[in-house]
Amino acid sequence: MRADHVRERANWMRRRLLAMIVEAGQGHPGGDLSATDILATLYFDILRFDPAQPQAPGRDRFVMSKGHCTGALYSALAGAGFFPEAELDTYLRPESRLNGHPNRTYLPGVETNTGPLGHGLPVAVGIAIAAQIDQADYRVFVLTGDGELQEGSMWEAAMLAGHRGLGQLTVIVDRNRLQQGARTEDTNALEPLADKWRAFGWDVAEVNGHDPVALLQRLDAACLPRSRPLCIIANTRKGKGVSFMEDQAGWHHGVPNAAQYAQALAELDAELVA
Repeated sequence: MRADHVRERANWMRRRLLAMIVEAGQGHPGGDLSATDILATLYFDILRFDPAQPQAPGRDRFVMSKGHCTGALYSALAGAGFFPEAELDTYLRPESRLNGHPNRTYLPGVETNTGPLGHGLPVAVGIAIAAQIDQADYRVFVLTGDGELQEGSMWEAAMLAGHRGLGQLTVIVDRNRLQQGARTEDTNALEPLADKWRAFGWDVAEVNGHDPVALLQRLDAACLPRSRPLCIIANTRKGKGVSFMEDQAGWHHGVPNAAQYAQALAELDAELVA
C-alpha cells in the first residue's frame, strides 16, 4: 500500500510539473521527471515534517542539491501541504515565490538555496554536523544529480562526512547518466561511482530509482541508526514517464508543444490505469 501511494503521487507530480513548464514556457523537464519517484517517496512516506511548522526543530532536513529541478520539488512541497497547490500556477512568473531555483527566504519547506551545482551536499554536511554535536535525532537527506558530482566541492564534503561518521546523512544520486548536452561518462567519467563513495568512508547501496518498493526499502534502512553516511545510487532515466523525453539530453531544458504535451498526458494516464 505504501508503494501504491507513492506511485499515485509520483504520477500526479509528473502531470503537475509538466503543466507548470508548459504554462511558464521554460523549465527542466528531463531532470524533473528522473527525480520524481525519489521525491515522491521522500515527501509522501519517509521524511518527518509538519507543514504547519516548517521550522520545527525535530524535522528531517531535505536539501535539493540539483536545485534547477524545481518543477518536481515544488509539486512535492505543494502536494505535502507546505503551500496551496493553486500557487503552482505562478511558477516562474514575476514576483512568484516559485523561482527557477528554490529560495528558503520565500518558500516554506526549502532548507537552503540551491542551483549553482556543488553547494547542496556541503550545506547538508554542515547540518548533519550540527545534529551530531547537538545529539539530535533528525535525519538529513540530499538529492544530487550525477553531473553535479563532477564538482570538487561535492567530494570535499563527502570526505568530511566520512571522516566524521555522519550516520544521519543520506545522499541520493539521481543517476540518469545525462547532464546538460551530453552523457556524464563522455563529459567527465564518474565510474566506478560506488567505489568512489566507499573510498570516502560511506556505505553505498544501488537501487532502481523508479521502483517505489526498492526506494522504500533503501530509505527505510537509511532511517536506522548508522555509524557511517549512506549514499544511495538511484539508477534513473532522464525524462522518465514520457517516451519522447526519455534518455534524451535535449530535454534537459525544453517545453513540450501542444501535441507533445497531449501525448505526455496520455502516456501518464495509461501508466496510472496500468
